[in-house]
Amino acid sequence: MILKNKLNKTVGPTSQKPLRLWPGVVIVLLQWLVRFGIPILIPGAVEFSVFGGLLLGLAVVVWWAFFSRAPGFERWTAIVLIIAALAATSQFLHKSIETAMMGMMFAVYSIPVLCLAFVAWAVASRRFSVMLRRVTMVFTILIASGFWVFLRTNGMDGETHQDFSWRWARTNEDRLLARATEDLTGMPMNSGTTKTEAGWPGFRGLNRDGIIYGIRINTNWSKTPPVEIWRRAIGPACSSFAIHGALLYTQEQRGENEMVTCYNLNTGEPVWRHSDSTRFWDSHAGAGPRSTPTFSNSRLYSLGATGILNVLDANNGNVVWSRNAAHDTDVKIPGWGLTSSPLVIDSVVIVAVAGKLAAYDLTTGRQCWIGPNGRESYSSPHLLTIDSVRQIIFMNKEGATSFEPADGKILWKLPLIGGIPIIQPAMINESDILISEVSEGSGKGMSRIAIKNGPGGWTIEERWKSNELRPYFNDFIVHKGYAFGFEGPSLACIDIEKGHRKWKGGRYGGQLILLADQDLLLVLSEKGELALVKATPEKFKELARFPAIKGKTWNHPVLAGDVLVVRNSQEMAAFRLP
Repeated sequence: MILKNKLNKTVGPTSQKPLRLWPGVVIVLLQWLVRFGIPILIPGAVEFSVFGGLLLGLAVVVWWAFFSRAPGFERWTAIVLIIAALAATSQFLHKSIETAMMGMMFAVYSIPVLCLAFVAWAVASRRFSVMLRRVTMVFTILIASGFWVFLRTNGMDGETHQDFSWRWARTNEDRLLARATEDLTGMPMNSGTTKTEAGWPGFRGLNRDGIIYGIRINTNWSKTPPVEIWRRAIGPACSSFAIHGALLYTQEQRGENEMVTCYNLNTGEPVWRHSDSTRFWDSHAGAGPRSTPTFSNSRLYSLGATGILNVLDANNGNVVWSRNAAHDTDVKIPGWGLTSSPLVIDSVVIVAVAGKLAAYDLTTGRQCWIGPNGRESYSSPHLLTIDSVRQIIFMNKEGATSFEPADGKILWKLPLIGGIPIIQPAMINESDILISEVSEGSGKGMSRIAIKNGPGGWTIEERWKSNELRPYFNDFIVHKGYAFGFEGPSLACIDIEKGHRKWKGGRYGGQLILLADQDLLLVLSEKGELALVKATPEKFKELARFPAIKGKTWNHPVLAGDVLVVRNSQEMAAFRLP
C-alpha cells in the first residue's frame, strides 16, 4: 500500500493551477479607458485612443497565450478561433461598417468588445467543467465577433463616435421616400407668401467668412426664445442654403436622384426641384451632395458630389447649362465626394474638383481654364484681395495657392506638409491671412501668413504657427484681433498677433455665424442645438441655448434678416430670432 501511494504521487496526474485572471482584467479595463474614456477627457487624443485600444487587444492575446495558465488546448484554440471568427465576419459586414474609418472601423470597435467578452468569459467560467468551459468559450468568441454582421452605422460625429442601428432598420431617407409624392410638388408663389425679402448668396454668406453686419438680436432667450416658423423633413446632404428674397435653395439626395431644391422661405413649402440621376454615399457623412449652391444674378450654381455642375434659372429651376466637372478635369471622385461650393467672379464660375480648380464661362458653360492637380481637397475656392490684388485662394493637399481669376495664372504658392485641408482661409488685414493647416506628424493648427507683392514678385512669410486653435472641418472666424473656432468639440479663442489662446469652453462641435455688431457668435452645434456665445477675448461666456433640430448636424446655418434657417440630413427648420 505504501509503495502504491508513492507511485501515485510520482506518476499520477497533477492538479491544474488556477487561472491567472488579474492581468487580463487589468488589460481590458485599461483598454476600455484608453479607447472610450480618453477621447471624452481629451478630445484631440482620438488617434492615440484608437491605436492604444488595438495594442492592448494584442496584450490580451499575449496574456492568454503565455501568462493565463489556461490549458494549452484552450489557449491556442481560442486564439485560432478568434482570428478565424474575425476574418469570417469581415466578409459579411454591412458596407457602412466595412468602409468606415478608412476601412479600420471593424477592427477598431470589434477588438475591444471581443476582448471584454472573452475576459468576462474567463472570469465567469473558471469553475465550470472542462467541457462546459470549452463550449461556452466557443460561443462567446462567435457571438462577440459575429454580431457585427447584424449592424450598420449611420455615420460618425466629429469625435468619431458611430451611430449604430440594426442592418435592416429603415433609414431617415427610406422613411422620407415612403411618404406621399406630394412632398416635393412645387407650389406657386404669390404676394402673400413672398413677403420676406432677405439675402444670403451661398456658402458662409456674402464673403464666405460667416460674418454678418447690420443685425442685432435679443440674447435673453429664456424670456424671448427663437420662434419656429416652419419645420419639414429633407433628404440627406451636407449642403447649406442660399437665399434670395423669399426663395430658399439647397441640395439633397432622394433615392437615386441628386437634387437641387427650392423652397418658400416663409412657409417651407417646395417651389421647384431639379434632379440628376446620380447618388453619392460614404460611411462617415452618409448620402447626398456636400456643397452649397450659389445665387448670382437670377441664376443658381450647384456642384454635386459626383461632379455635376448645374446652372439653373433661380426662379423656376430650368437648366441654363450643365457640365460634368469631374469628367472635364479627369479627376477621380475622392473618398468623401466633391465638396466645393461654386464661386462666381466676373464672367466665370469656378469650382474645386477635389484638388483641382476649373473655371467655366457664365453664359455658355465653355471651359475657360483648369488649374494644376493639387491632389485631394475638401475646401472651396475663396476670393480675397491681398495687397490690392484680387485673387482666388485655394487650399489643397499641395498647400495654399493663389490664382488669377480670369485665366488661372498662379500668383504665389505656399507648400504644406501632408494633410487634406477642408476649411476656408480668412483675411486678417490687407496683406495677412490666417489658414488652418492639417499636417501629418505635427497635428492640426493655425498659421498666420504675410503676403506681399513687390518689384520682384510675390513674397510669403510665415508670421507664426500655433496649435492652440485646431479646427478640423469646422470653419473659424476672425474678429477684432482674435480668431474664434473649434478645438475638438469646444470653442476656443486665440489672439492673431501671436497665436496664443485666450480661452476654451463649451462642448458644441458644429458651425458658427458671427453677428459682428454685437460681438456675438451664433453656434449651431453638432447635436442641432443653437447657442449664443460672446465673441470677446476675456473669457468664455455662453448667453443662451435652444434646441433647434434633431440628429447629427454638420451643415452651416444661415441668417437672412431675422430669419435663421438650419438643417441636417433629416430635417430643416426656420426660426424668427427675437
